[in-house]
Amino acid sequence: FYGQEHKYKDLNELEQAIHKYIDYYNNVRIKTGRKNMTPIEYQNHVLTTLTA
Repeated sequence: FYGQEHKYKDLNELEQAIHKYIDYYNNVRIKTGRKNMTPIEYQNHVLTTLTA
């Protein structure tokens, strides 16, 4: 978010944008090197594989 501070009218709005991006990064984006799963899906996959 460096260099984009002018897009947000206050610190609260910037904080909300950061939280939204973190949610996207962990739950939405697809990483092709991880069997086309999101990071959370892949983590759950690995954990269930280890316990099986």
